[in-house]
Amino acid sequence: MSLRAFVNILTIWIPIAVIRRGLRGFLLRNLYNMTMDKKIKNEFVKNYTIFTNVPDDFEFKKTLSTTVSIIIPCYNQYEYTKKCLYSILQNTHGIDYEIIIADDCSTDETKDILNHIKNITVVRPESNLRFLKNCNNAAKQARGKYVLFLNNDTQVMPNWLSHLVNLIESDKTIGMVGSMLLYPDFSLQEAGGIIYSDAGGCNYGRGKLKPWSGEYNYVKDVDYISGAAIMLAKETWEKLGGFDELFAPAYYEDTDLAFRIRNDLKKRVVYQPLSRVIHFEGKSNGTDLSSGQKRYQVINAEKFQNKWKEILSTAHCKPHDIFYARDRSKDQKCLLFIDSRFLTYDKDCGSRASFKYLEFFKKHGLNVKYLAKAKYPYDYHKDTIEQMGIEIICSDDLYDKRIQKWFEENGKYIDYIYLNRPDVAQWCMKYLKKYTTAKIIYQGHDLHHLRMMREYQINPSKRLLKATKRMEHLEKTLLPQMDTVVYFSDVEIDKIKEMNLNVKKLDTVPLYVFDDVSNMKYVSSKRQDIMFIGGYNHVPNVDAANWLVNDIMQAVWAKNPNIKLHLVGSNMPKQLQNLASKYENIIIDGFVTDTELKELYSKIKLSIIPLRFGAGVKGKIVDSMYNNVPVITTSIGAEGISSDEQFIIVRDDTDSIVKAIVDVYDDNEKLQKISDKSSGFIMDNFSTKTVLNKFKQWMDIQ
Repeated sequence: MSLRAFVNILTIWIPIAVIRRGLRGFLLRNLYNMTMDKKIKNEFVKNYTIFTNVPDDFEFKKTLSTTVSIIIPCYNQYEYTKKCLYSILQNTHGIDYEIIIADDCSTDETKDILNHIKNITVVRPESNLRFLKNCNNAAKQARGKYVLFLNNDTQVMPNWLSHLVNLIESDKTIGMVGSMLLYPDFSLQEAGGIIYSDAGGCNYGRGKLKPWSGEYNYVKDVDYISGAAIMLAKETWEKLGGFDELFAPAYYEDTDLAFRIRNDLKKRVVYQPLSRVIHFEGKSNGTDLSSGQKRYQVINAEKFQNKWKEILSTAHCKPHDIFYARDRSKDQKCLLFIDSRFLTYDKDCGSRASFKYLEFFKKHGLNVKYLAKAKYPYDYHKDTIEQMGIEIICSDDLYDKRIQKWFEENGKYIDYIYLNRPDVAQWCMKYLKKYTTAKIIYQGHDLHHLRMMREYQINPSKRLLKATKRMEHLEKTLLPQMDTVVYFSDVEIDKIKEMNLNVKKLDTVPLYVFDDVSNMKYVSSKRQDIMFIGGYNHVPNVDAANWLVNDIMQAVWAKNPNIKLHLVGSNMPKQLQNLASKYENIIIDGFVTDTELKELYSKIKLSIIPLRFGAGVKGKIVDSMYNNVPVITTSIGAEGISSDEQFIIVRDDTDSIVKAIVDVYDDNEKLQKISDKSSGFIMDNFSTKTVLNKFKQWMDIQ
């Protein structure tokens, strides 16, 4: 039985229509959200195992080299230590590591651990040192490039260590990294730590039941990371002299270490959410602040405040200013990037363009939040964006109640909104106007009603004409509400000016943002074959591919039967696949990864993009030019790029395109000249410098 049918049954007995509809909506929304939350949780904990029964005896692999020295301080609690070690054994791959047990004179089975667990190192002092000095003492034996402190009352999740290593090695400015800490029921214990200006603090997200939420799953700078799972370079550790013994025997030593890394060494302390660790909190020292070692939590708080008083007052947020405090962003402008769907940046050029701008904004000093009119995804696209340090906010609520609540709570912190596409603008403008005073920059991608009208002129239908008129009305209504309107092509700009809309600011920006020139070498005489690439969910691409196969290539093969055509792109319709498979000179590559596409670009002689309708700048053409592959396209395809045959060959009818393909395919000198010009054209028009100069006109960006 469907969810909707179930709700109808629950509400059928209510006689009053209005009440029935209200109750039906309430039940439907809550049942939907409960179903979605359960589904997302199941995905989040998939392949996660909490070990309850482990073998008495096991051994670690011997390694000649050591990347990470995992130091596990313990005093008794042998069963927790054993399960912690077993979880490391099962869930740590691809990184060479050593285990150092810092046994602070345990009296239980820990003292005999080497009889049961092989190929580990045990450092046992002559007398009880207690936590801080025990860690400092054991770290002297570390052989690894990195030292990682891990509580013995933890269990690590798959790939926990590789994610920490990959992050710290990705950026020389990072001084320490740490894990997401979870309770055994998979509720959240910590997504980074916060210290406020009054020295009060919190473990961000503590006790939250949805650790998969976007606010907990992006890489971010934090004030500190609880010492239950932290990693730093051994060189950094030694330079600082380990934990400051001012905080002996325990508590605040991890927070102080983070402050010294940031303030003394000018390095960053960064939270890695993909490294997940279950922490059975309080098993080592209990929870009573008035007795035992736990009482030092109060004593050392005062020591910490005295030591860092000046830094706290100048560099930290005021109490409970969580929006900025959770990712140390109080000195950054916040940009909310809104798009229609989650970015499949390896499948369509619209997503690729958005992804390039996300990268650009993040690299240039903005605190970027990404709002997608979509359900929260679980795939590599999500991880890529979150690993860039961008929080994802998704409208995974049936009636957008969660999005409304997000704007109610956070709208006041947003400085800029980068709003993509008219359907998204229509969906969220009510929130933007009500809850924010942010400056709105609208990116139309193309003028939708213009593209639709061009399609109608080739394939007329009443349905398409009606949809085109609706879209024209929507775009005319939305554009005057924006602070700045940008498109990728002058064609859209000229058309909007003709419409006499009262648009405040109107300009073009490049489709893509490239940091440098391609290293792809193009030698025409050593290449062969031609390629069409496009996402086939986009109607103009399907039309172009059919024209290419049915008409253009038939005439080309009559003159040169040796030319092969590659059809590349995601979501290719069966009809096109079946048609193309009839010809032995067509190779159906379909969806390819970025690596595979780069390989194709290194071999292909010519890109053919015969678009008959569409609008805006075409990413497939920019990509081809960036990779130094010459392009033959139509006037529609060349819009917003160039019609200069130094860079691109433009033809509009079948015979002209056929002649251009046949003539230029064997003209290696001309192809080489076009290729040589491409990289210069791209860097003149699609470089980071060009984009930065544009956006400096509209926002405070570095």
